[in-house]
Amino acid sequence: MESELQKTFLDTTNLPDIQTYFVNQAFEFQELMMRYSCAIREVRTKLEVLNDELSIHHKRNPIEFITSRIKRPISIVEKLRRYGEPVSVEAVENCLNDVAGVRVICSFIDDIYAVADMLLRQDDVTLVKKKDYIQSPKDNGYRSLHLIIEIPVFFSNQKKSMRVEVQIRTIAMDFWASVDHQLKYKQDVENPEEVSKELKECADIIAQTDARMLAIKDKIYSGSKHAETTEDKLKKLTIPLGSRTNYN
Repeated sequence: MESELQKTFLDTTNLPDIQTYFVNQAFEFQELMMRYSCAIREVRTKLEVLNDELSIHHKRNPIEFITSRIKRPISIVEKLRRYGEPVSVEAVENCLNDVAGVRVICSFIDDIYAVADMLLRQDDVTLVKKKDYIQSPKDNGYRSLHLIIEIPVFFSNQKKSMRVEVQIRTIAMDFWASVDHQLKYKQDVENPEEVSKELKECADIIAQTDARMLAIKDKIYSGSKHAETTEDKLKKLTIPLGSRTNYN
């Protein structure tokens, strides 16, 4: 049975653009995809360890599930072209931050920031870039916390710092994003502006639902009249960049 890495690489044989640009770097490209696959494994392990520990300490799992993917070769080529970069293995590694992606689905909004903070406090994790689309949603209503991180991966004869994009969101945010993604590929939609407006309204409703679910959870777990209010908590939720940052 072929691994996901093998499938990703074998896809290139059926794409003329990939053959044209990577034919002279076929081995190097395959090796780079292997490194990204290993980096994903490292990040997933870190998150799974955190989730296991928190399930013991807090009697619940803040992470519902984790998914991951390596960007398809044709998507890599298209993105490099958009950036005006040469299509080469070197450009993939130096110019793209999201070839390796990990998506973390949490139950509540405060879980998102707690998990991100615990991940970033690990001394072998370097924050490269953060985009908080929860505090500042996109115009279409998209909400998620995006982190570009670097982690060391140890191979037989070297250590490589690899970049991984980590997206952390609630179940409701993920549901909305999945539906929005599907609808983007529908070319024959009538009244696309009306559909976009309705999707934005749904995103607002989902945001309100996430806030209410957090308030309910806080009522159940707080047990104190003096506990911090959900509204105050939402205002304070953020991820400090800290000292281990590396901006490009």
